[in-house]
Amino acid sequence: MQNEILFATLALVAIVSSIVMISAHRPIDSALSFIVTLISIAALFALVNATFLFVVQIIIYAGAILSLILFIIMFLNIKDENLPDEKYKNRWLLATSIIIAPFSAILIDLIMRSDIAVNGVASEGFGTIKDVGLNLFSKWVLPFELVSILLLVALVGAVTLSKRSE
Repeated sequence: MQNEILFATLALVAIVSSIVMISAHRPIDSALSFIVTLISIAALFALVNATFLFVVQIIIYAGAILSLILFIIMFLNIKDENLPDEKYKNRWLLATSIIIAPFSAILIDLIMRSDIAVNGVASEGFGTIKDVGLNLFSKWVLPFELVSILLLVALVGAVTLSKRSE
């Protein structure tokens, strides 16, 4: 019972901070809400004993990537008068939410019908370094290598574009 209450609280915090992140006008407010979202997702990983995923979520996402985002926002020194006037932003968010709602309902229904809902407990090795490594380099080795090649091509493209502008 205590885990269900904790899960519901963390999920609610993640959802609310995600909504604040999307609807915030200032970029720094969005970044701070993003930090809250990532930390609550990390806590959800900890709740299901996925220790490796918890640590990766905190160190890489909430630590390194968000530090970079905050550094860029502060480096650009964006003033409120330089931000665009988004008078139809709330209408777009409402319309998008209405469009996404049926797909979300279908997804929730599929999850509730699957084995995940019946066997809600994760396996013993779920989220450990060994389990992630074995899955990544056995079942998912081709997608892993394709993503690494894609990132390498993006890096070479970024360097090429930055050299061309000089």
